[in-house]
Amino acid sequence: MLDGLGVVAISIFGIQLKTEGSLRTAVPGIPTQSAFNKCLQRYIGALGARVICDNIPGLVSRQRQLCQRYPDIMRSVGEGAREWIRECQHQFRHHRWNCTTLDRDHTVFGRVMLRSSREAAFVYAISSAGVVHAITRACSQGELSVCSCDPYTRGRHHDQRGDFDWGGCSDNIHYGVRFAKAFVDAKEKRLKDARALMNLHNNRCGRTAVRRFLKLECKCHGVSGSCTLRTCWRALSDFRRTGDYLRRRYDGAVQVMATQDGANFTAARQGYRRATRTDLVYFDNSPDYCVLDKAAGSLGTAGRVCSKTSKGTDGCEIMCCGRGYDTTRVTRVTQCECKFHWCCAVRCKECRNTVDVHTCKAPKKAEWLDQT
Repeated sequence: MLDGLGVVAISIFGIQLKTEGSLRTAVPGIPTQSAFNKCLQRYIGALGARVICDNIPGLVSRQRQLCQRYPDIMRSVGEGAREWIRECQHQFRHHRWNCTTLDRDHTVFGRVMLRSSREAAFVYAISSAGVVHAITRACSQGELSVCSCDPYTRGRHHDQRGDFDWGGCSDNIHYGVRFAKAFVDAKEKRLKDARALMNLHNNRCGRTAVRRFLKLECKCHGVSGSCTLRTCWRALSDFRRTGDYLRRRYDGAVQVMATQDGANFTAARQGYRRATRTDLVYFDNSPDYCVLDKAAGSLGTAGRVCSKTSKGTDGCEIMCCGRGYDTTRVTRVTQCECKFHWCCAVRCKECRNTVDVHTCKAPKKAEWLDQT
């Protein structure tokens, strides 16, 4: 599944994933919607949807069919990939594993996804959620020819404030969930093994997380905005709420094992609680991500910035795994004492601030060789 999502983003939009941080793009800065549209039109016009989709590695037959039939939706899938990768990196920015992406690797995260760990569980859930969010948003913004506003929210309804009329343009979460399920789950449904069962469960958790944070927005009507009549619609919440929720699910993820018939889960050990439909599930314990371990997909924490005073996961003691840290004094130049001058300019001074930056020491050579 991740092969398909990552490569759709890379192949159709020219997005390259930058190790240790933000995304590189084919245009300077963050691409605008018009830039994505022009890029898609240029690729589609030059090569055709069939040629593009046939040359994306990692897609299974069903995904290629959907790609060829709905090239405009593939644009939204690519945008969703950008969004969920950015959110993953935000959620784990202060952790040893920080959702680092790999250049020129169509699996996006490399070997770390081969282990059925709680990190893999989170990535599958957030990626599925990102696709739902992007497609749903594109439907309501009129960017897709196959869907528009939610056709089911019509007539009158009520909430704790009283009656209201459905109106406006409710986000079409039904179509977003339906297409994301068909596209994202396609690879796992072919395999029918324990890992596929785990991935399907976490994919579903991601989709339902987006639906969980639909919000009701209303416009008041009446004399002087008295709100005697209301028109309301359902709208997506900011994707950060979904990311925060799935991060909490990650913290409480349940270790499970597949039943003998391979159709369900059971607790990994006696005394462990059973997983519910909203829990992220995983099979394998995570590596500590302290040192470079190619087999486990760990990049280690050598050179990572840490906080000398923090007692949390971003603190030097935890981040550096007890190896210690180096301190470098750097001078940063920032804009300060900005004033507005009529009309119409803002003038600022340049302020220099000297700070200490702490970075984790590399492991001793012998220790590093043991892991590689």
